Amino acid sequence: MAPTTLLGQVSTTSPPGRDAVLDGYPIRMSEILAHLEGTKYIERCAVNTPANIMKARRAIKKAFQYQMADAGFTLIEILSHCPTNWKMSPIDACRWVDEVMVKTFPLGVIKDTKAEG
Repeated sequence: MAPTTLLGQVSTTSPPGRDAVLDGYPIRMSEILAHLEGTKYIERCAVNTPANIMKARRAIKKAFQYQMADAGFTLIEILSHCPTNWKMSPIDACRWVDEVMVKTFPLGVIKDTKAEG
């Protein structure tokens, strides 16, 4: 089970699914880090469709540009599918990212201080 495994999500290593009482809730790391001083750019992307892959590529490039300019801390969180551990077909796993996972971990820019100021 990963820190981002959703409640009730079944995987190879969590056959009964994630239980809030026993396992805690999924961690929204990007939102947590966005509140810290020194963070400049945080974005959550996915790699389950060609369009999302291109958005992720642009976000990673932007994060590197911030780093090269010594702007501060950057993070790109990437949601990816795992059909084997999720016991789904690859198509179903890609669809599941959009239909289920993104509800808990919404895609988009979480913090961009250069855009803010």
